[in-house]
Amino acid sequence: MLRLENLVKTYRTGDQALKGVHLEVPQGQVLALIGPSGAGKSTLIRCINRLVEPSSGKVWLGETELTTLRSGALRRERRRMGMIFQEYALVERLTVMENVLSGRLGYVGFWRSFIRRYPQSDMDEAFRLLDRVGLLDMADKRADELSGGQRQRVGICRALIQDPALLLVDEPTASLDPKTSRQIMRLICELCRERGLAAIINIHDVALAQMFVQRVIGLRTGEIAFDGSPEGLTADVLTRIYGEEDWHATIEKVEEDEAEVPA
Repeated sequence: MLRLENLVKTYRTGDQALKGVHLEVPQGQVLALIGPSGAGKSTLIRCINRLVEPSSGKVWLGETELTTLRSGALRRERRRMGMIFQEYALVERLTVMENVLSGRLGYVGFWRSFIRRYPQSDMDEAFRLLDRVGLLDMADKRADELSGGQRQRVGICRALIQDPALLLVDEPTASLDPKTSRQIMRLICELCRERGLAAIINIHDVALAQMFVQRVIGLRTGEIAFDGSPEGLTADVLTRIYGEEDWHATIEKVEEDEAEVPA
């Protein structure tokens, strides 16, 4: 499904954010990307959809090499990659429904999007998605009237209405309280299972990653330091990723939290 080959990103300052990353993500797999600040997590996600241009290497989505595409072809391929942002990236003065439908901008013509005239099929799908995430009764509310958790749900709907093959999720719980963070992670993983979607979730909260995803990638200074199941995140592995710390208390807390999460 998604394949990264020797992906490198070096900034003009000479800082190397990614150092030859190799990674394959099969269809339907949800993985968490963890690591300390500056490890290259956000850079990796943005190199995939080329919001950040890789310095070298290749990115494949299915049979298409994204790293060789020019502007028009790249715009078309970006429709296959839904992006969910940490700060929601909603247009505050627009309604919930209008924000969700903005995910269809890559499919409708300029004038139709300018006057906000979308096909009925898009409207129907937007209502279905809002119903699925529990926001149907808020379709006509302005985005600036919503809580953080509600805004993130709108962002999820906007990404899914693209009908993507891949979700790129950048710190979806960073601005949320612990309960809402769990709800959002659970919702993203459930929706991916329902749709057979692959997803890469950049997340700082190791406990959340362990509770909800199938696979964890640990980045450190632009290189993969761990690739395995959540159960493989031992104290030694966490030290390899993050550095010296007493990780045993963290691991015990994760085990306690997992026992509380309904199946």
